[in-house]
Amino acid sequence: MAEKTKTLRDLFHETLKDIYFAEKKILAALPKMAKAAQSEELKAAFEKHESETEDHVARLEKVFTEIDETPRGKTCDAILGIIEEGQEVMKEFKGKPALDAGLLAAAQAVEHYEIARYGTLKTWASRSFNAILIHNDLLVVQHSIFRDVPRHDQNKPISTQMTA
Repeated sequence: MAEKTKTLRDLFHETLKDIYFAEKKILAALPKMAKAAQSEELKAAFEKHESETEDHVARLEKVFTEIDETPRGKTCDAILGIIEEGQEVMKEFKGKPALDAGLLAAAQAVEHYEIARYGTLKTWASRSFNAILIHNDLLVVQHSIFRDVPRHDQNKPISTQMTA
């Protein structure tokens, strides 16, 4: 029996499962990062990002529904590695002046991973589906992530203070 040809839709679905898994893992990591943060400003940023990540998960679930698939994740080694690095920072720098700078760096790695995944999904959705809703949901999630990137620039003084 011939193997089914894999299509861009199949790749879209696999990548959607990947980012869904990642967002769920991020949701589990953010409260720990907020608790570990020494700066009240950084704690608040992690708490805000937790709320935004809950919105991302809800939108991803909507996208799954729109492509007639059940929302479920697929193990993403990339996000597991990024989260593990953040956990190492929390352990190795606990109580140290550089802790918040390390946490901020870990958060930036997560953001860049999300930007790459959502940008790819948005492009594929616009090219392979006749579904404006999918594209719009992914676009909203991607915009919320891009909106977060300047926040990291605003937090440069925080990371500078933490390394001083």
